[in-house]
Amino acid sequence: METKGDDEIWLIKFYAPWCTFCKQLDPVWHQIGSELKSLGSPVNVGKSDATTNTGLAKEFRVRSYPAILMLRKDVKYNYSGPRTKDGIMDFANRVAGPLVRALTSLQLFQHAMSRHDVMFVYIGATSPLKGNYSIAAEQLIVHTYFFSASRDVLPKAVSIPSLPAVVVFKDGTYFTYSEESDGELKLWINRERFPNYGKIDSYTLYAMGESGKLVLLVLVEEKRLCEDSLRYKGLVEKVAADYREIYSRNFYFGFMEGSDYINGLVMDEVVVPSYIVVNLSSDSYFLPPGAVETERHLLDFLDKVLDGGVQSQGGNGVAQRIRRFFYDAKVTLTPVFSQAPLLGCFLVGFPLALAVIFCYLCCKARPAATDEDEDGIALLAPSVQHHRKPIDKKSD
Repeated sequence: METKGDDEIWLIKFYAPWCTFCKQLDPVWHQIGSELKSLGSPVNVGKSDATTNTGLAKEFRVRSYPAILMLRKDVKYNYSGPRTKDGIMDFANRVAGPLVRALTSLQLFQHAMSRHDVMFVYIGATSPLKGNYSIAAEQLIVHTYFFSASRDVLPKAVSIPSLPAVVVFKDGTYFTYSEESDGELKLWINRERFPNYGKIDSYTLYAMGESGKLVLLVLVEEKRLCEDSLRYKGLVEKVAADYREIYSRNFYFGFMEGSDYINGLVMDEVVVPSYIVVNLSSDSYFLPPGAVETERHLLDFLDKVLDGGVQSQGGNGVAQRIRRFFYDAKVTLTPVFSQAPLLGCFLVGFPLALAVIFCYLCCKARPAATDEDEDGIALLAPSVQHHRKPIDKKSD
């Protein structure tokens, strides 16, 4: 952007005039701009019509609407969380602030712990590990907060075997990063930035897919959970806590209210309550081969998923994409036909009519072109014979 200064921070919404979701976001966007301004935030809030400013949209690789991103020191940060005021405000404050926030007292540490379900803290003096931590923070600040502290700031109950260290606090406990067992620091942070168990919505589930882990979901009702739903939730929460050391490297655990999102993934109606293991890195899923009533049943299901005893379903192959296209069309058009049959017939019939007319014109034009080619060959033949006669005489 030519009008952006080097030190300016911009929160931008790219929209299209015809986009319904963009229109729904307008009042929320106005509230965000007013509140950030009243708080004295350095973040400037703006919006851009991607259909008019196509060059700008292309520069920032806008592919869907509404697209929300933040620009800071020529670095672009994409927002992929829920389109809510709280979610976007948290994103703006997180990215606009320091990449690594210093906790200088026990009170500040406890305050940060009370506000964040997952918290990464670098402990120690300057070191190569701190450099890697800062690099990871610059790339992953869109997802989570990063802190630093000295050893005397931590509660006495926190035992760190050696310094420097990177520690994640979550699920009421803490875990120390080990390069030998956990691999690259950035990848470890990306895997550990979610609670081991909790409520999962569609945005969180999609983000979990980027970590490479599988997600064990129990699908429950949106309101007034039945007895089976409560029992299923309790069973998953117990397995997540009791067997964390065994399964946390491969699984997240949680519950999802409603089944609309999973219905789209499975392309069928999913029974509620039920269990499903989702792998969004490949759009595949696993269903239990039998009833899961006890802890042992659930553990056996997880083991079979890991060792290949349960076959993966779905995926993103060509056949699945074609099937998904027709499923999405069905889901989109069914309510249209039920509420406005004439509009539904028009939406389906008009493209089909255009396709039929196009095919008819193509078929009609092909014989005409063939006749012209034959006439040309017939006209060309005498001239060829006329030119051939002198050649024949010379040869004689």
